[in-house]
Amino acid sequence: MPYAAPKSIALAAVTLFVGLSQAQAQPCASNFKSAGVPMISALTYRTWDLIPDRPPAAVLPALAKAVAADGFGGIQVDKSLGQISALQEVTGSGRPQTLRVTARPSGKGTRVDIVFTVQPGQIAEESGTRSAMCKIISSARR
Repeated sequence: MPYAAPKSIALAAVTLFVGLSQAQAQPCASNFKSAGVPMISALTYRTWDLIPDRPPAAVLPALAKAVAADGFGGIQVDKSLGQISALQEVTGSGRPQTLRVTARPSGKGTRVDIVFTVQPGQIAEESGTRSAMCKIISSARR
């Protein structure tokens, strides 16, 4: 049994490395938070991620294009604030959901924050919302 300890240490090291690699590869998903009570109050979904080595002015066009590709309309880009606002109405109720994307300088890169709000009485599936928000952020990496 002299090798039991080294094997368990090696296994622990590999597990830790894989865990760190996955966490580093998915900061948008791990930063995701939601608040509100479905059907009772507004639901707010938010996440953020850092885009290294790209200034806000360089990522805003890609973010706006990704927002449009995700079915949002009424897209307004305010370059001076580094902000995109958009609406989405998919329920037929005439009550749109709102999306706000901000791109602000952070070190040598850009921090992108997204907030998606669903009105009371409406719902949005959490995992699909998280995936869509992270897809929008990842568009800025290209």
